[in-house]
Amino acid sequence: MKILVTGGAGFIGSHTCVELLNSGYEIVIADNFSNSKPEVLNRLTAITRKPFDFCEADIRDRVAMDAIFDRFDIGAVIHFAGLKSVGESVEKPLEYYSHNLNATFTLCESMEKHRVGCLIFSSSATVYGSPDTAPVREDFPLGPTTNPYGETKLMQERILRDLESAGVLDSVYLLRYFNPIGAHESGLIGEDPNGIPNNLLPYISKVSVGKLPYLSVYGNDYPTPDGSGIRDYIHVVDLARAHVAALRCALKKKGTHVYNIGTGRGYSVFEIIAAYEKATGRKVPYVVTDRRPGDVAVSYSDPSLAEKELGWKAEYGIERMCVDADRWQTKNPDGYETIKDKFFQY
Repeated sequence: MKILVTGGAGFIGSHTCVELLNSGYEIVIADNFSNSKPEVLNRLTAITRKPFDFCEADIRDRVAMDAIFDRFDIGAVIHFAGLKSVGESVEKPLEYYSHNLNATFTLCESMEKHRVGCLIFSSSATVYGSPDTAPVREDFPLGPTTNPYGETKLMQERILRDLESAGVLDSVYLLRYFNPIGAHESGLIGEDPNGIPNNLLPYISKVSVGKLPYLSVYGNDYPTPDGSGIRDYIHVVDLARAHVAALRCALKKKGTHVYNIGTGRGYSVFEIIAAYEKATGRKVPYVVTDRRPGDVAVSYSDPSLAEKELGWKAEYGIERMCVDADRWQTKNPDGYETIKDKFFQY
């Protein structure tokens, strides 16, 4: 039996593939490299020294997906593939609705045809909209969401719940991420966004090493202690390990299950800047600009249910997140385009 990982060459997907391989699972990665690089595959091999299968495919392509299920004995799917920027989704809502929903439709159609019933879904804390209080628990009301990206995640959750209720899927595990940052301790894999980063840490990292002139802080007038937005930041390796824990449970326990995947601790943008400066010894120049459409003031998790039912708990603190992110950035100043032999010997 193999685990299909859609979007497995991406930031979270690649780290999850490392944890899956190191935990003894056989995997098939499906990715079209729309927001990832082929070099990731070499890095995965370098880290794990274990074989895996790869198929270059767009998840929305039904013929390609059927071919993957026909070729491999797939026992479960971890579904990462999709567009993921809050700000971009506000600018391009049609693209986000079309891409993310059709990817899940096509994937689930192939799963139904091939009688694969176990799905771990990459969801998001954005499904909670703008909660009145924090920390956020899984039983909080859902929506109204504040951006199309969050709405696509909420729609996909509802679709997957219905598919499980109808017997199309057996096990649906919805993992609601908060804010993944950091990188693998090897410095071989990390976040390598196209263009100007949409997420805070890769933006800070590029400014810190001089790749960008300054960080844009989107708003300092939120109702928070320092005026900047507060988020629950989680090390991407902790997040990856949560998927392995969820997979173990999903292969045994059927039904729909929902878990917040975070640390339970909120940090403001200015606190993250200070933590990064402390970890690296380098200043991070910034300019305060207008709020981004779709952002909320405060969002951090209550992850206790995941600890109770999955046996998972985040291990790494903010200092480790910053140190690992900086190692990735300094070793890979141009991301995966960095000449590998300059820094690494595979």
